[in-house]
Amino acid sequence: MRVTGIILILIGIAMLIFTGGINFQTKKKVVDAGPIQIDKKENKHVGWPAYAGGVIVVAGIVVLLAGGKRKGSA
Repeated sequence: MRVTGIILILIGIAMLIFTGGINFQTKKKVVDAGPIQIDKKENKHVGWPAYAGGVIVVAGIVVLLAGGKRKGSA
């Protein structure tokens, strides 16, 4: 549980840093006819709402604290 909480917190912080999302480019082969090769570059965007990072950080803290309470009481 502790590792899961830490991973959630790190992902949430990364989402807060990259608030608008991330952009990346993919390369797709369109034509490959012997010596002739044509590639197409596509721009892609993965976006999320601004509050999503904060929600994930809070969820990670809850998981971290819940995991710690179970170990201490058992």
